[in-house]
Amino acid sequence: MTFARPILLLLLLAIPVWWWRRIRSRGSAARFSDISNLVEPSRRRRLVAETPAAVRSLVLGSWIIAAAGLELDMTSTEVSTDGIAIVLAVDVSSSMLAEDFAPSNRLDVAKEQSIRFIRGRHNDRIGLVSFAAEALTRVPVTIDYAVLEQAVRDLRVGELEDGTAIGTSIATAANRLRRVPGKSKVIVLLTDGENNRGRIDPKTAAEAAATLGIKIYTIGVGTEGEARMPIGRGVGGAVRYQTLPVKIDEELLREVASSTGGRYFRATDATALNRVFQQIDQLETSEIQVTRFTQFEEAYKTPLLLGLALLAVELIVASTVVVRVP
Repeated sequence: MTFARPILLLLLLAIPVWWWRRIRSRGSAARFSDISNLVEPSRRRRLVAETPAAVRSLVLGSWIIAAAGLELDMTSTEVSTDGIAIVLAVDVSSSMLAEDFAPSNRLDVAKEQSIRFIRGRHNDRIGLVSFAAEALTRVPVTIDYAVLEQAVRDLRVGELEDGTAIGTSIATAANRLRRVPGKSKVIVLLTDGENNRGRIDPKTAAEAAATLGIKIYTIGVGTEGEARMPIGRGVGGAVRYQTLPVKIDEELLREVASSTGGRYFRATDATALNRVFQQIDQLETSEIQVTRFTQFEEAYKTPLLLGLALLAVELIVASTVVVRVP
């Protein structure tokens, strides 16, 4: 049992203070010049006379507990399960708009398959990094798959300066995995180009990741040869296309992957990319501790209704059984 606003429980201290002042200031309700003929009330009658005040104390106590935000059954449990920590590093440079995965472009297919991959996870912790000329962490490593899905859907070309900084993306992803507990840590890097931006050399970044026990699985996205690329809009707003050569530094991606114990894959269409993710599904797992929280709404209604019921009891008793004469 917990409270959302526990500081309000200090108001409960006012109840014994009120009783103390009440007892000290207690006196006869009516004054007589001669009280010799009055009968001393019995102990039972005195207790009955105090019933409204006692009930009122319970009313105030119930309402203070309700105001403090009583929370019941709010639990957290640690569960041992098999899983890996993964960071998806997705290229969002302008070349990812190439439409060689007809009828979709490379980025749309990468997003679709990434979401399918996320939906196939159950215990793995996953983060998301997007990169072009620079790298940006979209989602830290988490098991909140709904947030991850939305972040993948929101990936757009043009949000980062154009270019392909593979080394920077690896360093950013590795930094996110560095403090994550567990033995199995993986970076899945999707790109369709060559490293042409950033101050960090991809091979150096890969060596640093390997030192941290992180494997890198690289995916070269796109067909071989040439691909149709949107280059702007013409008269009337129609999209203009140009066929440009596809340049993927497969040698670099293969070396980066092998230096960390990972693998390089080439995905030339949506089906191939899906098969790549299926293979990554078979990666080794290790036991991790996952803390699961169960949160409930504040249970203020119970003490609130109890206070109302007790208030009704007080009013009934005060007007029938115990009637005070001013």
